[in-house]
Formats: sequence, C-alpha cells, structure tokens
Amino acid sequence: MKQKLISCIDFRYITDALTEEEALAQTGKQQRVDQMLKEGYPAYTTSCAWLGYSDQLLKQLCTDALNDGWTKFKVKVGADLKDDIRRCSLIRQMIGPHNTLMIDANQRWDVGEAITWVTRLAEYKPLWIEEPTSPDDILGHAAISKALAPLGIGVATGEQCHNRVMFKQFLQASALQFVQIDSCRLGSVNENLAVLLMAHKFKVPVCPHAGGVGLCELVQHLILFDYISVSASLDNRMCEFVDHLHQHFRSPVVIQNAHYMPPKDPGYSCEMLESSVQTHQYPQGQVWKKLQ
Repeated sequence: MKQKLISCIDFRYITDALTEEEALAQTGKQQRVDQMLKEGYPAYTTSCAWLGYSDQLLKQLCTDALNDGWTKFKVKVGADLKDDIRRCSLIRQMIGPHNTLMIDANQRWDVGEAITWVTRLAEYKPLWIEEPTSPDDILGHAAISKALAPLGIGVATGEQCHNRVMFKQFLQASALQFVQIDSCRLGSVNENLAVLLMAHKFKVPVCPHAGGVGLCELVQHLILFDYISVSASLDNRMCEFVDHLHQHFRSPVVIQNAHYMPPKDPGYSCEMLESSVQTHQYPQGQVWKKLQ
C-alpha cells in the first residue's frame, strides 16, 4: 500500500531534497487515526479580524470565537502601521497572553519594509507573518526569515506556490517556517503529497491555506494524511478555517471545539449542491440575473 501511494508522486526535480527511499520510510499509526476521529485536527480562525472591521465588531467576533473554543486567531495587516498596532493591541487584549496570534500581510510589502513593519508589531507576540512580500520571491522570504528569527516570529507562505519545485527551494533556503499548501493551487493531490513529505524531512510544520470557497472542505483530507501518515506531530500545526459558504457543499466541513472533524462521507468533499450551482452559474443563475 505504501509503495502504491508513493508511486503517485513525481520525484523528478526534487530528489536533491527528497528521494523515494526517504518517502517510503514514513509510517502510519492506528492510534493517530483514533485520535483524529475523537478529537479532530486543530484549526485557527481568520474570520474575526479582517481589515475594515470596526472595533466593536472585532470585539464581538473575538468574544464569540473565544466562547466557541477558539484559541488561535489571525489578523490581517499591512494597510496602515498605526492602525495595525492599534488592532493587534486590541486583539491581543481580547484573546489574552496565552492564546495564539498570527498576522497576514497578503503580499503587501517589499523585503525591507516587511522587516521594519513586523518588528514594530513584535510586542504582540505573533507566531508568524504570512505572505510578507511577493509569493515568488524565495530569497526575499529567506532574508525576512533571518531578520525576524531573533524576535521569535516565523514566516508563513505557500498558498500561491503552484508546484513542488518552488516549495523545495523555499525549504532549502530556510525561507519559511510554516508551509501553507493550497489544495487547489498545487493542482493535484499528488503534488501536495510531495510537499508534505518534503516539509517533514526539513522539519517544517504544514499549516494549510483554507480561506477560499471550498478550500476547507478540500484540505481536511490532506492535513489528516499529514498527521497520520507523515509528520505524526501536531506541534505548531493548525489548519485555517473561515466560516462562510460551507452551506453550498454536499459534505460541508465539520468544526467541533475549534477542530476539523474527519469527514465521514466518501470522496474529496468538493461536490456542490446542484441548487447552489444553478443559482450561481454565470450568466444564467438567478444571482447574476439580478445584476443585469
């Protein structure tokens, strides 16, 4: 079974980082399967702190999330430094000193600007800065990673990486401390498997991107595989969750106590309800007709 699984991965161009023999050395454990079925995989929320939210809304969303068991929160930053300082201070006060805070700039800065800006936000103890600069700039991410390491802040990126070779170079250059695979951007389960295995070899945790339509449904299978059959670790590992549009899927993701619960339905959880498809299909769908 392991040999058949590994045969799905194209090792061309990445054998200087991971060989087929190294991949075959990974083993799975039934106890981890049982753990996931009982507890689920840890998640973090991005829904509380989008740019443009009022302070009142930030406070309300954080309060609701804390009451629902969330302990890991991501804040969008990069538009205005003074506003970021104020918002990060507010969120840190709301969630307390022991819960986890991450920040995400969505490719906003040049390299030097990223280092300066994140250094100003270091007092709020973010675990990572996500997408600080161009997603194609591997050496730029390496420079940012090196500069922020003394502050205890890692760099997270990868949602825009479209193949295993880019991830190989990010890992070889120590340019990221959190691998953010995207179940659709990489183009196949096979390509994602290669990245999971490389990340394990380089001892870099995988924290997938799951902010778009259906990405939470799609990525849950990959994170479960990573824990059960590859990494065997939950240290600094979590999967993004955004609470919108799940109602359009036949097998929507199930979140309990801020954890992804393993899907019970067969398949890859990406099939949409026919009613949603018809309503939103362009240009015949009712949603589009209203705009005409």
